[in-house]
Amino acid sequence: MNWSAEAEKSLKEVPFFVRPAVRRRIESLAKERQLECIDAAFYAEARAQFAQR
Repeated sequence: MNWSAEAEKSLKEVPFFVRPAVRRRIESLAKERQLECIDAAFYAEARAQFAQR
């Protein structure tokens, strides 16, 4: 899965010990939506969705 530089930068703000899980969840959501690249807007949307749970 491709990530934009901005989305990668945002992901690096997540604590290192949960970063792999966050990456997998966001990539899973992107695949469900048939996205080829995760950009900063989708990253923010996905993180907001996880915060609601």
